[in-house]
Amino acid sequence: MNIDEQLEFLRKGAVEVIREEDLRAKLEKSARTGRPLRVKLGADPTAPDIHLGHTVVIRKLRHFQELGHTVIFLIGDFTGLIGDPSGKSATRPQLTREEINANAETYKKQIFKLLDPEKTEIRFNSEWMDKLGSDGFIRLAAHVTVRQILERDDFQKRLAEERPVALHELLYPLTQAYDSVALEADVELGGTDQKFNLLLGRNLQREYEQEPQVALITPLLEGTDGVQKMSKSLGNYVGIDEPPQEMFGKLMSISDDLMWRYYELLTDFTVVEIREMRERAGSGEINPRDFKVALAKRVISDFHSASSADAAEEEFNRVFKRKEIPDEVEERAVTAQLWKLPRLLVETGLAPSMAEARRLIEQGGVRVDGERISQIDAEIDVTRDPTWNPLLIQVGKRRFLRVRGT
Repeated sequence: MNIDEQLEFLRKGAVEVIREEDLRAKLEKSARTGRPLRVKLGADPTAPDIHLGHTVVIRKLRHFQELGHTVIFLIGDFTGLIGDPSGKSATRPQLTREEINANAETYKKQIFKLLDPEKTEIRFNSEWMDKLGSDGFIRLAAHVTVRQILERDDFQKRLAEERPVALHELLYPLTQAYDSVALEADVELGGTDQKFNLLLGRNLQREYEQEPQVALITPLLEGTDGVQKMSKSLGNYVGIDEPPQEMFGKLMSISDDLMWRYYELLTDFTVVEIREMRERAGSGEINPRDFKVALAKRVISDFHSASSADAAEEEFNRVFKRKEIPDEVEERAVTAQLWKLPRLLVETGLAPSMAEARRLIEQGGVRVDGERISQIDAEIDVTRDPTWNPLLIQVGKRRFLRVRGT
């Protein structure tokens, strides 16, 4: 690619590049000198699993890798101890070093579903932060003013609402910014919620007489509900380590409008190709459902395999189009007795709470041996002889569980 083509390739799916003229200059210098750019993406291992929302920016890191640049996946094992205050209305709980290390191991495995492990630097910011010491940290803090830190929208809002802002939270942007100095980053990637931190990195690099990094900012992916950003806590996520059948069902549940957003941020189709597909769907030439199937299979192929994607489609058709039971259904043993249905759903993990179990039942989302149960006080008999076939419980469209009394 020439420089214009590279910029177009890197701009796809980005909401802002600060500054684009700087990125052009860096790409031109790299082409002239043969020195690849150092491109950094940081992630605090505060949860053990990566979902599709996280992969938007990881995919952009891969784009730089495909152009021959040095990509650095920085695991914030030090910053994770502080906790990123971005978008938070309250101080988040701090994790232990053991929790951070365990989560970091899963990150290292999962990112290589998108990145080339042979061409990826894995770094931990404890490498330099643990060595900085109290004296070094105080000298570092002298490069940033309190006013600069308090410009963050998160902090301003919490202070205006008289919510506490812990002192250690003020140190988080400073520490993330210093990562860019330590790594001598040419480019840093991050979501829109990271813009303040990325810009502070540019400022701090100037303080250390380094050429400031380019900040390439990606959007936050909406979850399957199409409203809130994808989040495990909101239940609207698609995990990249989830079984292919589960991923397929979730992706098929999204709206047609959201599908094009996913095509833009979760695939490498060009803007022109996506526009052409959308026009063909809009004209009625091709059913939008066919494009949704293709999207689901492409995403599953990225994180599992093409054969897994084919099997997931077949399973989906068997269950939802032909109304059949999946070939493999998990089985769980419970105490042989009469169970109130809400309690049984919670006991078997089919509902997270009694309130949610009652809601599912009242909305007609629960079947036992094929019969829809809508009474929240219904009693389910699991006192059968254990040699008999277990009960088949279905919650919603996708969740099946066989329950056997012991």
